[in-house]
This record gives sequence, C-alpha cells and structure tokens, in this order.
Amino acid sequence: MGIIGAIIIGILAGFIANKMMGKGGGLLWDLFFGVNGGLVGGYLFDVLDISWGGLIGQLGTAVVGAVVVLWIASFFRK
Repeated sequence: MGIIGAIIIGILAGFIANKMMGKGGGLLWDLFFGVNGGLVGGYLFDVLDISWGGLIGQLGTAVVGAVVVLWIASFFRK
C-alpha cells in the first residue's frame, strides 16, 4: 500500500475512532489520530502477538490504536 492508501486508512480509522469515543474532529484531526493510532495499534498488536491481515486488518489495527490514543489524550483535555 502506498502513501495515499495509508492516508485514506488513517482518515477512516480516525473518523471511526472519534465516533466510537463520542468526539468530533475535522479531517486533519481524523488523519492525525488515525495515523498515530496505526503506529500505536501496530506496536500493541506486535507486543500481544496478534496479527490481522489485509485491508480490514490494517483498518482494525489503526482503529484500536486510535481509540487508545484518544483515550490517553482525554486525560490531557479539560
């Protein structure tokens, strides 16, 4: 998957995670949380020895990671 595919997955993952957490954000925030969520989710799944394959697996990993990032970020907001 190229950089465009990673950006699209990041935006979708950030959007889904924001909706799951009851938050609202714009396109850039969705991209930010989705891409960082992909990194965090990939690390967590590697530590836990969990592997998802394909496009759905990448999206699922990014969504799980984005939810974790949003949860941690909620501690730093008012």
